[in-house]
Amino acid sequence: MSLSKFVLLGAVSLLFSGCASIAGSSKTILTDDRIKSETSAALGYAAEDLTLVSRRTEGLNTYASLKAKDGKEFTCMINGGNWLSMGLTNPPVCSRKGEPLKNAAPFQG
Repeated sequence: MSLSKFVLLGAVSLLFSGCASIAGSSKTILTDDRIKSETSAALGYAAEDLTLVSRRTEGLNTYASLKAKDGKEFTCMINGGNWLSMGLTNPPVCSRKGEPLKNAAPFQG
């Protein structure tokens, strides 16, 4: 392997390892209020009618459990909202609690 190929391979490896650490800091951009605001349109509720029960971030995706004032519970996935995506998100993908998420279109990193 030539030196230039080795250097290029090393640079690409550093880039991908940096993506993972940057993606993991999405909590700094995707606030709890923004999660409620973005998921409310997908769920057909006003943001103030939703309670964020829990959230977790895995790579570029944030998974949120929400409960509406009428007692219905939902799971939503928001792709993006971190430094790597410049704060931009894809529309949230939501389903009733216990049902699988469908039609997810994640950013490609």
